[in-house]
Amino acid sequence: MKNLVEKINAQYEAFAKDAALQVEKGNKAAGTRARKAALELSKLLKDFRKVSVEEAKK
Repeated sequence: MKNLVEKINAQYEAFAKDAALQVEKGNKAAGTRARKAALELSKLLKDFRKVSVEEAKK
């Protein structure tokens, strides 16, 4: 679970950096990277929910 949380934090940092570049400077490539990071982040959050629910049942 700790490893999963670390992956989520790293992915969020990548998303935040690229999203800021897109918003502040209009960087289209950064927007593409931010969207890709957002998709990966949503997958990781779904995995976190599954693991969290399983841990709560124990």
